[in-house]
Amino acid sequence: MTPAELEQRIVRYGDLKPCKTAFIDAHTPGSDQKENFTIIGAGVSESPDQHVHIRDTPGFNIGAAGQPPHCRNSLHTHTTAEVFFVLKGRWRFFWGRWGDAGEVTLEEGDLINIPTGMFRGFENIGTDYGMIMAVLGGDDAGGGVIWAPQVIEEARDHGLVLGDNGVLYQSKTAGAKPADILPEGIKPMPLMTDAEIAKLIEPTAAEVVPRFIARYLDMLAMSDRQPVSVLGADGMLRDRPGFEIDLISRQSIPEDAYRTDQHEVLMVMHGHWTLTCEGSTATLAPGDVCAVPPGCRRALAPSMTGQASLYRVRNTSDAAGPTHWS
Repeated sequence: MTPAELEQRIVRYGDLKPCKTAFIDAHTPGSDQKENFTIIGAGVSESPDQHVHIRDTPGFNIGAAGQPPHCRNSLHTHTTAEVFFVLKGRWRFFWGRWGDAGEVTLEEGDLINIPTGMFRGFENIGTDYGMIMAVLGGDDAGGGVIWAPQVIEEARDHGLVLGDNGVLYQSKTAGAKPADILPEGIKPMPLMTDAEIAKLIEPTAAEVVPRFIARYLDMLAMSDRQPVSVLGADGMLRDRPGFEIDLISRQSIPEDAYRTDQHEVLMVMHGHWTLTCEGSTATLAPGDVCAVPPGCRRALAPSMTGQASLYRVRNTSDAAGPTHWS
């Protein structure tokens, strides 16, 4: 692998291209300042304006959401796994039919594996622009998001209609009828029925936190289990959604160069890291994402003093599936 080929597999944090019209709540007050990023794979965007940085999918998708303070992502549910970790800021995750069944606050480095089958949303409650990184199950994560009925209805009042083909359509006239916005042959995305909504779960925070959240400081404290298996069959969070996640820190870097037949995505949390892959070297900084192909001999080492950590995501032989509550 040449240095240029290695660089093509790195998405630099400073080069991320946002989409401000990715989802149906793009014009809804309180949610209209969101920026969405598709880093690896097609993601779940409903907008053709979404830029995709690396289209190859390794069995999962990598994305991100950037939001200013007090901006929220509206309530929705997923049929595919959805895992977040906080790169920057302080975030509130909330869930339930109306978003009031439970909530939890995540700090930088914390990770949440949100169960499918429940409405969820999130909000930047910090004082500065915040960023959360996402891992979505499957090669094709599109079509896996379903919005709460009130989100779709409120979006219509602001000129956005989601078609039954999963594409957003916009009217210049707020409150326009869907029939006046949608192309011929396209119908509005149907709302979830009361019977469908009744099947969704509404766990309490006391039920969610122990099973689906891993705290960054707890991971760093696990000096006897480094690297830390965060998500996986034997992880802190025991789940098998088609990928596994480890945390590698300064005290747990692999001692020798290694190969794996798995796709491996490195997502830097803290510090600067030197990645060597088949003789080529690159430096990864916080927020950078690197897709290392299978079979490539690679080595990792922190390139500066101080705290250094990154999340490593690998595909598994398990079929990509939802994160079940039961």
